Amino acid sequence: MTSGNNGASAPEDDDPFGYLYADGQANGAQPPSGGGYGYGYPNSVNRTRSVGQRQYGQQQAPAAPNGPHGQVPQQPGQSGYTQPSAHYAAPETFPGGAPTSQQPMPGYSGGGGRSGGPNTKGLLIGAIAVVAAVVIGIGIAMAGGDDNDKAGGSGASPTSSTSQSSEPSPSASASEAAELPKADTKTMRLEGGTSVASDVKGAKSDGGVYVQGFNQVGASVTWTVNGIKKAGTYRVYVRYSLPAEDANGTMTVNGKPASRPLNMKNFGGLPANEWQETWAQVSLTKGTNTIQLSCQQGNQCNALLDQFTVTENVDQ
Repeated sequence: MTSGNNGASAPEDDDPFGYLYADGQANGAQPPSGGGYGYGYPNSVNRTRSVGQRQYGQQQAPAAPNGPHGQVPQQPGQSGYTQPSAHYAAPETFPGGAPTSQQPMPGYSGGGGRSGGPNTKGLLIGAIAVVAAVVIGIGIAMAGGDDNDKAGGSGASPTSSTSQSSEPSPSASASEAAELPKADTKTMRLEGGTSVASDVKGAKSDGGVYVQGFNQVGASVTWTVNGIKKAGTYRVYVRYSLPAEDANGTMTVNGKPASRPLNMKNFGGLPANEWQETWAQVSLTKGTNTIQLSCQQGNQCNALLDQFTVTENVDQ
């Protein structure tokens, strides 16, 4: 086969741009024309087809002439693209072709419902159950709070009652301490030259009245104490004022004098006639007790006496 008459030796040797070269022009290559069949060489192999002309499993029909640039000529009365050829058959119509039925998407059932996706119905039921549990819990808590309020309004709860019966609370101790006796010295039995006065200000006794004359041997004040609920060790506080130097006296409880005198010193370095307190530890019996403060031999008794108070012994 010669290049001048028969075109390229093989279809793959066709050169669509042969007319651009000197050897192609020598072999007769021409630019493509509207009705040409080849790539530019005379008698070159034509393998172009219009869209829709390929047939599967059948003998191929000759290709219709192409219009300009390989396009299929438009039929009269048509516009736009041409309709597919009647000889065209879809690949799925042949044995072994593509499946014709549409495959369901993963996660969906054939009936259109979801089979593999999240169970939204189950999630909704779970959420409703959680909300119901929270509402029930709040209701129980509110009911418990009402019961506690009712218990608080009517009195102490059973738990607090048990605790108070087994061990006294600080408030109970304070209440008991508040009920312990307290008296002004002016209400006591005065002996040995003692008398009442109110010249020195600051006494807590009613009317500011205190006891004077406790500066001589034999002077005494005796207090009859009632209402001691149980026998035990207590403290007796004495409120006093010092006109000059420190003082002391003899404390006698139920006829038994203490082994040590009651110190009435100026513990704070206060000016003369300022009021302060001292105390002595005593043993009292249940019921009525007699407490006497006297000026005995060896005592320095120059003091003014204001009040006596019995308290719990904090060392117990």
